[in-house]
Amino acid sequence: MTVTGIGGLFFRSRDPEARLAWYQRHLGVGDGPYGMWTQQAGDTVFAPFPADSDYFAADQPFMLNLRVDALDELVAKLEAASIEVERRAEWDAAGLGRFARIHDPEGLPIELWEPAGE
Repeated sequence: MTVTGIGGLFFRSRDPEARLAWYQRHLGVGDGPYGMWTQQAGDTVFAPFPADSDYFAADQPFMLNLRVDALDELVAKLEAASIEVERRAEWDAAGLGRFARIHDPEGLPIELWEPAGE
C-alpha cells in the first residue's frame, strides 16, 4: 500500500469564502463542491526546504506550486487583473520548465510551473 496522490490542501484563512473565490476566478482552482477540482495527471513535487531557505518568504511556512499548461497566457490574464507577477531567468535555468510567482490575497506565495515539454 502506498499513497497515490495529494488528496487536498487545507489551510487557515481570515476570509475563506473570498480566498476560495479568488483562486476560482484567477486560477480555475477549486470550482467544485468543497473546493474540489479534477487535476490532470502529472508530477507533484514533495520537497521540504531548509528552514533558512530564501526561495520564498521566511514568514510563510509553505509555498503552493501549481502546474500550468500555458504560462504566458496565464501571466497575461493575471496581469490584466492587476495581479503582480514575478519572473526570474534563474528560476527557468534548471531545465525543469518555466516559472512565475504570484501571491494570493493573504500573501501566500504561489509558484506557477509550466513543466519542460508542455
